[in-house]
Amino acid sequence: MDLTVLPTVNASLNALATTLLVAGLIAIKQDKKELHKRIMQTAVGVTVLFLFSYVVYHLNYGSTKFTGTGWVRPVYFFILITHVILAAVNVPLVGVTLWRAHKEDWDAHRRIARWAWPVWMYVGVTGVLVYLMLYVWFPGRG
Repeated sequence: MDLTVLPTVNASLNALATTLLVAGLIAIKQDKKELHKRIMQTAVGVTVLFLFSYVVYHLNYGSTKFTGTGWVRPVYFFILITHVILAAVNVPLVGVTLWRAHKEDWDAHRRIARWAWPVWMYVGVTGVLVYLMLYVWFPGRG
């Protein structure tokens, strides 16, 4: 099986999860609670698929070197570093948010979701940006 397609799959999963986050926010703002629940569960499932695919790829291919030069290099590393840190923070944030929803503790769910949603959104958007910078805009394997 050709695993070199996984970065594109991963970016697509990230983009889909990010789109689902927007749809989930719209659903809850329209007081469509059941739709919100299904959308957010799907976003979690897509993210779990992403994480699995990401690990499989990097276990087989290691890291990809960024080949951009000049002003874009520090921009890339800023995006990458903040993405990695917030991705790590995001896992427990989303977990606690889901747990509070499962327990139907809606006040606590809303309080943490106000933090979890923008962090998750940032991680999704920057994940796609990292992909574009590594494989589309500045391709090359180091």
